[in-house]
Amino acid sequence: MISRSSISDAYPTKRLGEVVEFLDSMRRPVTESDRCAGPFPYYGANGLQGTIDDFIFDEPLVLLAEDGGHFGAPDRGIAYRVSGKTWVNNHAHVLRPKSSIDLGFLCRVLENYDVTPWVTGTTRGKLTQAGASQIVVPVPPLPEQRRIAEVLDRADALRAMRRAALAQLDTLTQSIFLDMFGDPIENPRKLPVRRMIDLVDPARPISYGILMPGPDQSEGIPYVRVVDMQSGGIELSRIRKTTEAISHSYRRSLLNPGDLLMSIRGHVGRFGVVPPELDGANITQDSARLAIVGADSVFVRECLRTEGFQRWMAKHTKGVAVRGINLGDVKLMPIILPRQDDQQNFATLAASIDKLAVAARASLVALDRLFSSLQHCAFRGEL
Repeated sequence: MISRSSISDAYPTKRLGEVVEFLDSMRRPVTESDRCAGPFPYYGANGLQGTIDDFIFDEPLVLLAEDGGHFGAPDRGIAYRVSGKTWVNNHAHVLRPKSSIDLGFLCRVLENYDVTPWVTGTTRGKLTQAGASQIVVPVPPLPEQRRIAEVLDRADALRAMRRAALAQLDTLTQSIFLDMFGDPIENPRKLPVRRMIDLVDPARPISYGILMPGPDQSEGIPYVRVVDMQSGGIELSRIRKTTEAISHSYRRSLLNPGDLLMSIRGHVGRFGVVPPELDGANITQDSARLAIVGADSVFVRECLRTEGFQRWMAKHTKGVAVRGINLGDVKLMPIILPRQDDQQNFATLAASIDKLAVAARASLVALDRLFSSLQHCAFRGEL
């Protein structure tokens, strides 16, 4: 994350309004029902929103979130580059760099900038044009700007390669599952089907977790959030901790190694198998613990992650402001049940792929830290 304090006096600084033209007046909002899919990308506050059959802009530009952006978590990105024929809705500012600033450099300055000092509103934060114009940006000489942008582009390319590798590993596990067992909802191999509740330890019934875990503790009981479930695994580097007293009051959802976790609110349908490092940990109210004993946990995880089952969950997900699936529907999930040795053979293959994914995720975390460090060094004149 970049903030005003991240920018030293090593370079001259200017307000954003001094180094760009705002092309916001050229934007044209269009409702989703009126938007016709087409060959041109359609952009909003958080990147590509789909396609459209017409375009407004046809040049390299930087888009900066106006409302609905990740202002509370700028590391997720609040600015990005676009080029060619594009359409931008009224949720993103459209910036055309002036001659004093390189487009690539400008995007690198803004993409993870903490703009909260200029954001207005409480329910839905908004970065108005007047506010955005006041953002302080470093303006080194153009050759230096291009050098910095190139270094950061190379570091970011490494992160992109690692993400692509993780996606390929994820696809590989799913491909093996479908090859061995077929779509679990269509069940073309006519395998036996059991309800989820029949596969769960009756002494440890399906349960959600902590309602209010409180502030993060340096020492305490780890708990898993939905955001910690990544590509079927659990990202240990982001795990937070709560007090022993709070966790004990929700002891019904304490974890054992091998338990299967499922997100049930917000991003419904994320999963992770509990590793030994999280023995005795807990979960949040947005997750459910499935203490699988009647099947292999990894097999069930991949069954639930198939496209067929994701569609099944989407049909059973309800709510308006916050979407979720209730535990009653989770208990009735129809799980195919092949022979135990087939499940174990699949789990052995999946475990090998999971090990590679764990290493890749750890590498990505390291690359993210490196990129953040390079950003701070770059805008302080230390790169």
